[in-house]
Amino acid sequence: MVKFDADSIVPLYQQVADELTRAISAGVYRAGDQVPSTTEISREYQLNPATVLKGMNILVGNGLLEKRRGLGMFVTTGAPAQLHRELKQEFFAKQLPELVRAAQELGISRQELIDALMNQEQS
Repeated sequence: MVKFDADSIVPLYQQVADELTRAISAGVYRAGDQVPSTTEISREYQLNPATVLKGMNILVGNGLLEKRRGLGMFVTTGAPAQLHRELKQEFFAKQLPELVRAAQELGISRQELIDALMNQEQS
């Protein structure tokens, strides 16, 4: 179940955008699928419809959702691939350097790290 936190430093509209992005990335909504309407989301999670719409419009601006007049919001054709590329770039830019730094701090050699990664692939 999705939980929106009104006390978070992350604005509610951004939380809505983030949750929809996660759902698209996870395959809950695939290319061409209609996402729940602003009204459905606002009722289910007791959020202001304008807040929900603002979050959805972020995804429209990012090319992940498209508005179809009179029909609603739909996942764009390239959205899943776009998110995959962005997450991959983020991994290489942020998470991988953190992993390497942590390994260095623990005295793990490059070869030990490579061997561990290879063993993970085989598991």
